Amino acid sequence: MDSSRPQIGKAALWMTGAIASFSSMAVAGRELSVAHDTFEIMFYRSLVGIFVVAVILTLSRKWDQVSTYRLGLHGVRNLTHFIGQNLWFYAVTVIPLAQVFALEFTQPIWVILLSPLLLKERLTPVRALSALIGFAGVLLITRPGAVPLSAGIMAAALSAVFFAFTTISTKTLTRFASIGCIMFWLTVMQAVLGLMAAGIDGQIALPTANTIPFLVLIGLAGLLAHYCITNALAIAPATVVVPFDFVRLPTIAVIGMILYHEPLDHWTLLGAVVIFSGIFLNVHAENRNSLATVSRHTHPE
Repeated sequence: MDSSRPQIGKAALWMTGAIASFSSMAVAGRELSVAHDTFEIMFYRSLVGIFVVAVILTLSRKWDQVSTYRLGLHGVRNLTHFIGQNLWFYAVTVIPLAQVFALEFTQPIWVILLSPLLLKERLTPVRALSALIGFAGVLLITRPGAVPLSAGIMAAALSAVFFAFTTISTKTLTRFASIGCIMFWLTVMQAVLGLMAAGIDGQIALPTANTIPFLVLIGLAGLLAHYCITNALAIAPATVVVPFDFVRLPTIAVIGMILYHEPLDHWTLLGAVVIFSGIFLNVHAENRNSLATVSRHTHPE
């Protein structure tokens, strides 16, 4: 009997939670767009996050992990995430949800390209090929010249770039900051940014009985999604987790079709498959390299 099957099953359950969380965030964001702009959504979402993180830190007695060391890097990380998340929330209100998710999948491609510049990591031939395949998928989705590039498509594509910056800065932060510390400053700083951006016009729409459930849902789903993915990656290889994550696309495509009568665009689905192929190629190669490194250290010649 393959002992890895129970672990894969657990990873699948965690990824099901992540898929449900991301999908609910997209639906809630669209529903809230009638009453709140993206800055207000981010502000109220962060308030929910502060409450949840504070409760977790209190119950686990880990407030001592929260420090101001490298606060500037926390600021850079949260500014890029704030911009990316606002672009994402805007995109879900103006273009089909499947397109948003498909373009969001390019985030790992941008990480591949930006890591040599920001983390001094080597751009291997496999990584370069993965990036090229990923951008071929983007061209299939956007089809420049055949269809006009809308503001929504540009926002979704740019959100992936800013999410990549977030990923890279988070990778740096994890070297000296705990997850609790990172999440605390994430919620606090983004609440401040959200309040400043939402109030720049002198008007901030207050939550109503109709919007409060969606605002709470976004706040909880955002934290839960990343928690689920982290747990999935902790118990199963990335080559197992990534295919499960891709299920997000057909899931949100069906949700968009049922709730908002969005057509299933075959170009979006085809482009997403190509993007996924590039990502999976890189993940598979990285996994093989890691196994080979472990093998050499365990069984030296």
